[in-house]
Amino acid sequence: MPQPAALSPARRSAQKLRRNPSAVRSLAVLLLIVAFALLGPLVYRSSPEAIDFSRQFAGPSWDHPLGTDENGRDVLIRLMLGGRVSLAVGFFAVAVSLVFGVLIGGLSGFFRGWADSVLMRFTDGMLAIPGFFISLLALTFFGAGLTQLVLVIGLTSWMGLARLVRGEVLREREELSVEAARALGASELRVLWRHVLPQVYPTMIVNATIGISFAILTESALSFLGVGIQPPDASWGNMLTGAQNYMYSSPWLAVYPGALILITVVAFNLLGDGLRDASDPQGR
Repeated sequence: MPQPAALSPARRSAQKLRRNPSAVRSLAVLLLIVAFALLGPLVYRSSPEAIDFSRQFAGPSWDHPLGTDENGRDVLIRLMLGGRVSLAVGFFAVAVSLVFGVLIGGLSGFFRGWADSVLMRFTDGMLAIPGFFISLLALTFFGAGLTQLVLVIGLTSWMGLARLVRGEVLREREELSVEAARALGASELRVLWRHVLPQVYPTMIVNATIGISFAILTESALSFLGVGIQPPDASWGNMLTGAQNYMYSSPWLAVYPGALILITVVAFNLLGDGLRDASDPQGR
């Protein structure tokens, strides 16, 4: 009787992830939030910048399902478009962080020697400086905006990933498959790119998932302080800024964006935990 084929690591991880109800629910919530931000404005057509002072702080109605803000603007459409901005910052900032973290960690762990010493001392120096403080200074000096936020957050959050990737690469570079590739004449960079870094993908995916929640929180904090996304553009963070003066008279203006930030961050963290467990070869 033929034996069933062994599952690949990717399919085995996917099966373990599906058996994790917390991770599955978190993924479902995140898909709903992404659909709300990306597809919502295509269905609910309203101007996010239309000011109507005669309808300030209006309650929920057919025309404005979540009411209006201090300028009479529709809250629902601003939440949708603000979600696009906050999620875009999260995803693109993590992409920048991945590029630098994998590049520096991979080169450091694979080539070792002086390259390892220089790159890791640079990483340690970056870790010694508070990233949020650097972000505040950079945005104050270069100006606020989506591109600036993505670059600042990405360039101040790659250090932890670099150290993780370095550790994984140090282990993988000693595997027999890597020695076999070298014996067949593969160049060092090809060995790193084709045979070592693919083994680090699970670590990269888990780190990216949790990194998105960190980037969204950082964007919200910077926008709340006035150096992030600038009005009239909306993000969940600067919607909180606009609501802080009306906490007692119109608390829902802070509840809506605050709840979306909280739900999104918790969902990404729970999904990251599930991915970490699913990628554990020991099944812990």
